[in-house]
Amino acid sequence: QVQLVESGGGLVQPGGSLRLSCAASGMVFISYTMGWYRQAPGKQRELVASITGGGITYYADSVKGRFTISRDNAKNTVTLQMNSLKPEDTAVYYCRGSGPYNYWGQGTQVTVSS
Repeated sequence: QVQLVESGGGLVQPGGSLRLSCAASGMVFISYTMGWYRQAPGKQRELVASITGGGITYYADSVKGRFTISRDNAKNTVTLQMNSLKPEDTAVYYCRGSGPYNYWGQGTQVTVSS
């Protein structure tokens, strides 16, 4: 059974940092492009960043230069380091594995507020 379990969300002040982690199990991890998506209230879910099994990354324009995605194929984990957070980054963040099949994690709340 495939599981994607996110952790690391929380409340942070504007300008602060958070580190999200996603632990995958039950899948051939390196075969999957791993992505972080987010969904704010009343908005559609959007892709924030992704990384292929070989390490090629993509970032949405809104997070370029502030967020960094990385993965550890030996530990089956993908991480999103978020710096210089803004109130508009507030959302539920989801981990997604895209490959032979597509899988989603349960989401973790990130709130940026003073």
